[in-house]
Amino acid sequence: MQPIFSIINNLRIQDILDIIIVSFMIYALLVWFKDRASRFVLVGISVVGAIYVTARFFQLYLTTVVLQGFFAILIFVLVVIFQEDLRRFFEHLAIIGRFGRQARSVGLQHEETEMLAATAANLARNRIGALIVLGGDDPLDRHLSGGTKLDGLISQSLLESIFDPHSPGHDGAIIIYGNRIARFGCHLPLSTNMDRIGATGLRHTAALGIAERSDALCIVVSEERGAISIARNENIQALSGGAALRNELETFYREMSPEKGKPSRLSQEIKKNTREKVIALALACILWVVFGYQKESIRRDFLIPIEYPSVSHQYILEEPKLTEAKVILSGPTQAFQLLNPDTLKISLKLGDIHEGKQAIILTREMVKAPSSLTVVSVIPPEITITASRFVPVSIPVDVHTTGMLPRGVAIQEISVSPSSVRVLVPAAAASQGKIKIRTEPIDLSKLAGQTSFEVSLRYPPNVRFEDGKPPSVQVTVRIKKKN
Repeated sequence: MQPIFSIINNLRIQDILDIIIVSFMIYALLVWFKDRASRFVLVGISVVGAIYVTARFFQLYLTTVVLQGFFAILIFVLVVIFQEDLRRFFEHLAIIGRFGRQARSVGLQHEETEMLAATAANLARNRIGALIVLGGDDPLDRHLSGGTKLDGLISQSLLESIFDPHSPGHDGAIIIYGNRIARFGCHLPLSTNMDRIGATGLRHTAALGIAERSDALCIVVSEERGAISIARNENIQALSGGAALRNELETFYREMSPEKGKPSRLSQEIKKNTREKVIALALACILWVVFGYQKESIRRDFLIPIEYPSVSHQYILEEPKLTEAKVILSGPTQAFQLLNPDTLKISLKLGDIHEGKQAIILTREMVKAPSSLTVVSVIPPEITITASRFVPVSIPVDVHTTGMLPRGVAIQEISVSPSSVRVLVPAAAASQGKIKIRTEPIDLSKLAGQTSFEVSLRYPPNVRFEDGKPPSVQVTVRIKKKN
């Protein structure tokens, strides 16, 4: 029991989240194989997976490498073969936020359900074919082709006129959301499941095709047999008549829009497939123990940059400054495999800075590292910086010119306004008087007469301005003709 208690004591929030995500992925895979693929395929993949885990445990290098390549090829094959199922899975993820809320298809009233069932029974009695799709939560647009937008309230006269043999859209399907007909004359995807299709006609094949790709309910009226069938959840079944259809419609809309006091779709999903959920959680825990949990820790060294945050506007840090430090991190191998070294940084805390030289202790808390890794030490343990206080001074503005004037003219006067600017500079630099502020270069070769420019300033990096940004100055150049 000691190893089990050790694992539980070292369990972190990240590990629990990791297990939950993997459990969800395994559960989705199990349900998919249960509903879509052959169970023998799942058993075969499970056997190969068990062999791979055993090979990793006993450190069988060649077997592990070969099986890793096999799984890479297997994933590619599964994506190609089952791309439609994967697309539907991601569509379900996109609409998972609708659980617990009212579905997109608003449930029909009792009178409307009666009317829809009576219309289907009347069409069957008159041997008129019909194909009616009642939309659920899944989007249907990408499965449909052709058709005409209608957006009209359903009624028996409208339905019978659409499916009238002389109507242009009678061979297509109508799409109903709630109590409105969205489109008519649509073409649906055909099913390729020959076992379920049997000897049925094209309408039944199309109805099963849309039921395999979405959660919609499709009503089929056969003109050859005068029978009513419904396709839903990848199955198609014949009904005895309008009364049976009405019951199926009421069941469908209750599931799409559950009444108050009844279990929501989220609670229904939680209660379904309990065995698969338990198996998925158990497999996720086993995989985490085998691949994710590692008791032994390793150490690695990194040379990471030092960040100097903005200090008080009264001080400036003088060069040179130490830009890198060595950090020793400790943790499991998996944590280092997920680590991006570019994200490691040392962020200094300079809230208590003062003028002159001072020592800054590099603590472990200053190192920005993932929580799965432990900072063992920082080398050097402290650095020395020099801070200078800013003092206000007025610096004259020098006009910077380039090029030569055109022949026959000479400079009469160059003036700048303002002639000086008030700045903040380090006290040491102010005492030496070496601070120079110049304008952006002015090209004299392009001047033909008196010209005024509004130019920016160039200044050393240790210069600051009282209002936070440098002002613009105006330079006027007057020229005269030579005698």
